[in-house]
Amino acid sequence: MTENKKTVERYMDGFMKSDHAQILSCLTEDVEWEMPGTFRLAGKEAFDKEIENDAFVGSPTITITRMVEENDVVVAEGTVRVKKKDGGILYAVFCDVFTMENAAIRRLTSYLVEVK
Repeated sequence: MTENKKTVERYMDGFMKSDHAQILSCLTEDVEWEMPGTFRLAGKEAFDKEIENDAFVGSPTITITRMVEENDVVVAEGTVRVKKKDGGILYAVFCDVFTMENAAIRRLTSYLVEVK
């Protein structure tokens, strides 16, 4: 497995443990994260504030179903499941596109679709 893919796996593992330090260690200082139509943020500090969303409780369960890489771009597809504060469950499929720089995440574009 390439260093870029290992970084993406470590990043996802950090989310499943709500481990801010682990997640942030996978990012460049000037990281950008965009979820088209929802938000766009820049920098580790802004990223850190979005790791645990107020609408959810606990850590998500993330399953990567496919990961492909070309040059410095890693694409990960999978599912995410997390408890909502209102008592429901969010079950969604995702496709994350990671632009890497020296085996760190420089840019992330996340596409997320809730499955009912």
